[in-house]
Amino acid sequence: MSTENAAAEFDTRAFRRALGNFATGVTVVTATGPDGRQVGVTANSFNSVSLDPPLVLWSIDKRSSSHEVFEEASHFAVNILAADQIDLSNNFARPKDDRFAGIDYETGVGGSPVFVDCAARFHCEKYQQLDGGDHWILVGKVLASDDLGRAPLLYHQGAYSMVLPHTRMTKREEGQPPSSNFQGRLSHNLYYLMTQALRVYQASYQPRQLSTGLRTSEARMLMVLENDAGLNLADLQREVAMPAREIEEAVGNLKRKGLVEGAGECVRLTVKGVDETEALWAIASEQQEKVFGQFTQEQVESFKEVLKAVIRT
Repeated sequence: MSTENAAAEFDTRAFRRALGNFATGVTVVTATGPDGRQVGVTANSFNSVSLDPPLVLWSIDKRSSSHEVFEEASHFAVNILAADQIDLSNNFARPKDDRFAGIDYETGVGGSPVFVDCAARFHCEKYQQLDGGDHWILVGKVLASDDLGRAPLLYHQGAYSMVLPHTRMTKREEGQPPSSNFQGRLSHNLYYLMTQALRVYQASYQPRQLSTGLRTSEARMLMVLENDAGLNLADLQREVAMPAREIEEAVGNLKRKGLVEGAGECVRLTVKGVDETEALWAIASEQQEKVFGQFTQEQVESFKEVLKAVIRT
């Protein structure tokens, strides 16, 4: 195959979906131009470059209306968002006349806006701008940083996520000393027990869900739609932890697969979509039975009530 033919057949959507398997943090990068205009852009392209000198980078779409300010500004700030700052991420991902309206922020080094309650913040002097295809790559020299010690917001397969512990729990061979898992105080720590239980549950459930050919975000959307006559994009964003852009792309993918259809501003399941959703619920029910079948119905119902009470707090 010639280079020209390969380029012509390259599937950019598939490329973007493949990139979505690389989990990243979520940042809002901000700057203030010489004329005082403030800009902020949600980006997950942030990365470290060098320790000496301390350099970081991120990239911005060349079509972005905010790039002019970043190009003119002498400084920019990278705000690494905390797990509870989804609304802040969505705010700076949408087109708006004034993205800073109603947002609590401070003035960082060089005049760039920085947000309170982030996971971390980097105050940067603009160091270099590089051509990166359809994006500009902006390199910054870090002048100061704030480690605020909060759990970060993650982005994976088009959906927001959070950090969970990944403690390996292997079966103890005969003659080996007892594992430290569930020893002492850990055996009474509910948070630790819940995170470990979730990890074990997902280990066998997630692969089965992905085997349907649907991304996690697409499966989640179908299962949310299952009990509704129709939801608009704003409703979907409230029900699923996904940015508006990813919701629109997921809806587009599901429409191409014939699983959902649009009726005005609402999205509804098609007949094929109902069948696919039933298959997803069957997988979920089988996993639930596999894990919880060892308990009595009364125990399971009590467990549900405990979980619902925790969620409501």
